[in-house]
Amino acid sequence: MKKLVLTIAFIAITQISFAQDAFKNDVKKLVEVSGGTAQIDVAKKQIITMIPEAKQAEFLKEFDATMPAYFQRFYDFYQKEYTHDDVKAMLKFYESPVGKKINSKAGPMAEMTIAAAQTWGTELQAIIMKYMQQ
Repeated sequence: MKKLVLTIAFIAITQISFAQDAFKNDVKKLVEVSGGTAQIDVAKKQIITMIPEAKQAEFLKEFDATMPAYFQRFYDFYQKEYTHDDVKAMLKFYESPVGKKINSKAGPMAEMTIAAAQTWGTELQAIIMKYMQQ
């Protein structure tokens, strides 16, 4: 009887482990197909221009080494806030023609967002200065 209970417990734990792995893998895929990695590529492209060319290769090694921890925060968030079924539904959308189009435009969207934020920040700074002087 003890062996039967242990076997059932082992099978249950194994099933839960496989389900968690599948959920985590789907979350990783979702972050990629939703444009998360494209946004990082845009940021990397902008940052690298500020680094002297002789130091760029070493910088990129360190930059890339920070990525697993960065993306882990996203994975943790998705697994905390969404169910596996939610993530599967999102993946289904991102695998549709419209979802693929959104992903293909993630880089240009990130570039536009950065430029818009910089312009807005400059305009906002003038407004802030106006009110700080009064």
